[in-house]
Amino acid sequence: MIAAMAATTDPLPQFPPGFLWGVSTSAHQIEGAVDGRAPSVWDAFSAEPGRIRDGSTADTACDHVARYREDVALVRGLGADAYRFSVSWPRVLRPGGLDFYDRLVDELCAQGVRPVPTLFHWDLPAEIETAGGWQERDTAARFAAYAETVVARLGDRTDTWITLNEPAEHTLLGHALGQHAPGRALLFDALPVAHHQLLAHGLAAQALRAAGVTDLGIANSHGPTWPASGSPADTEAADFYDIVLNRLFSDPLLLGRYPDGFGDLMPAADLAADLELISRDSLDWYGVNFYQPTKVGAPVPDAADTEFSGLTIPAELPFSVREIEGYPVTDFGWPVVPDALTELLTSFRDRYGDRLPPVVITENGCAYDGLDDQDRIAYLDGHLRALHRATGAGVPVRGYFVWSLLDNWEWAEGYTKRFGLVHVDYATQTRTPKASYHWLRDALRAQRA
Repeated sequence: MIAAMAATTDPLPQFPPGFLWGVSTSAHQIEGAVDGRAPSVWDAFSAEPGRIRDGSTADTACDHVARYREDVALVRGLGADAYRFSVSWPRVLRPGGLDFYDRLVDELCAQGVRPVPTLFHWDLPAEIETAGGWQERDTAARFAAYAETVVARLGDRTDTWITLNEPAEHTLLGHALGQHAPGRALLFDALPVAHHQLLAHGLAAQALRAAGVTDLGIANSHGPTWPASGSPADTEAADFYDIVLNRLFSDPLLLGRYPDGFGDLMPAADLAADLELISRDSLDWYGVNFYQPTKVGAPVPDAADTEFSGLTIPAELPFSVREIEGYPVTDFGWPVVPDALTELLTSFRDRYGDRLPPVVITENGCAYDGLDDQDRIAYLDGHLRALHRATGAGVPVRGYFVWSLLDNWEWAEGYTKRFGLVHVDYATQTRTPKASYHWLRDALRAQRA
């Protein structure tokens, strides 16, 4: 393992005036207060033995519902402009469930922090999963109705909205590989899940537009795909992976079409009408969650399933994921490659041209332990410099959100990975800002000097 790079002592370059600085969290990972919401797919999944690395659940997590004022004060103390949180669909199903978000938004506004709600961050209500979940087209319509309910309650104080978080991961990990909730291992039969999530975005965008929303985005995960070699087999495998994890979700939104051959696999009586709904007036900006590049090669003959970054990669897939060597890695084993962020964003500029709206980095962060987290400082410093290079290359970047404000319940990893700028002692719920929190606070002050 290569030691992490050190942050430079030079100040960050100046980002444009009005650049949006924020931090991100998600409901299931921090809220707790499980008795105040309906069950979600993650409650059922984490109750199954062996699903969560440390056997934990998110029943308490960071107890954010009870401690939100303290957490908003941390956002304010950091000097962030905005707080990206997610609304729990299961909580909204309960009588009075939106009351918490009323209080949270009021507190954010009182502290001068912009609320940026995400309507879906993987915690589908269990009752909707029982009815077929994202495999059923009706879930998209139900999502739009839920969006209409939330914006009617919060829209008077909330200008900026996100529909979905990482539909690619939710499709791949939750429905194709079965390693996240709801635990379905459908492989390529999971493609309807991708289409129905994109359709949900389009329908929800209609509902939000009808309520007057004019600052609307989605948070898609993206990263460069590097072929393992220049061989035709490796290049073909990498191209396929890139389509499935990147273009399958960006092309419909930005171009109004699926990559060649994929539209034929989607469950739609009128695909053209669906794609028109997905792409037309559904975005004011495009959110990118970035963590790492991926090296991909052809399938390895006679290979068994492989472990990669905490995931099991089935041998029957038409590609294999390889280790990227020569770079420091996070506690997740993810390579730290800041230049890959510049590469990704300039490739989007080249691919989509004037169809690419302004870009917001809606997540970027890393898992490291310890309060004196110099590795996280180096990671953030490197990626912010890479982001600045992308703006200099003509990519219309307008904001950046760190993942995450708090250490949290990290899905299938439970409490074993810490992404927070703020350390959480889960036994006492004590919050302790880390060295990276103080570094970012000072960096944001310098941006505004």
